[in-house]
Amino acid sequence: MARYGLSRLAAAAALAIAAPLAAQSPTPAEAGAEPPADDHVIDRDRYERLTVPVTIAGQGPYRFLIDTGAQATVVTHRIVDDLALPRRGRAMLVAMGSAEMVDLIEVDELRFADRSVTGLLSPLLHSSNIGADGILGLDSLQDLRVLIDFREERMQVADAATLGGNAGYEIIVRARRKLGQMVITDALVDNIRVAVVVDTGAQTTLGNSALLRKLRARDMGEITSMDVHGTQIVSDLSYARKLEIGGMIMGNVPIGFADSPTFAALGLGKRPALILGIGNMRVFDRVAIDFARRQILFDIPGRHDPSRARAMFMSGGPIPGEPGSP
Repeated sequence: MARYGLSRLAAAAALAIAAPLAAQSPTPAEAGAEPPADDHVIDRDRYERLTVPVTIAGQGPYRFLIDTGAQATVVTHRIVDDLALPRRGRAMLVAMGSAEMVDLIEVDELRFADRSVTGLLSPLLHSSNIGADGILGLDSLQDLRVLIDFREERMQVADAATLGGNAGYEIIVRARRKLGQMVITDALVDNIRVAVVVDTGAQTTLGNSALLRKLRARDMGEITSMDVHGTQIVSDLSYARKLEIGGMIMGNVPIGFADSPTFAALGLGKRPALILGIGNMRVFDRVAIDFARRQILFDIPGRHDPSRARAMFMSGGPIPGEPGSP
């Protein structure tokens, strides 16, 4: 029986983009009027910047989210219904808060970013739990670089040279592959060595119980989220004084703690481990995950906004662009 692992996925990021506008004003049905046209333009523009246009069997384009924490590329019922794609059995899909049997869909050819991926068996999920037409997982991203540009609110995927190489990145960290995922093995949380999975699909940062026991962290409340099966996840919220990666120190990092099946699937159930979500990555100008070179690259905002850098990064390391920095 096949077994796939999927994180909270970039669905969380997509929902977070649309949610602030909805939270500040009533919906069209509640207000009895159409929202301003500019709101539609802004929402659509942000959504498309964080997705990739994908064609399947020459049809589309469909909008796919990018998830560096998902082993498998995912399709939704909309695509299956549009293209009459055949089902090819079932498999166990491990999500952030649950594990369920799902249908597998045969995808002969999927094209994006001038690349073609063939012979996929893709889990079938509901778009309401994803927030897009599908998800590009690790089986489609190998040998490529994923770039998240938070200044422009844009995600891109291509080879490293097409995305500008390593220019402009202050921190470059080597990572190991574990089931295709990029894992930083020499990070520290409050001086405790921890394995860090950089996950563009997780909205919040999640630690396992092994890390919680080591930290003896104080409970500061709860975080509620939802995984791709629609299962609600309630995690205990605490704050780490510092997270150290490659000589960079981030301060006052919010972490939710829960016994997610994802940690066990990665063999990280018994050692301190952390899934670094996109919410915490937003302190950077850019983050790039390079599967071909096994590198994770961070662009610290000091060159563009020193005051923001001082607020987000502790004094344990110099702020790029300021006196005494490299």
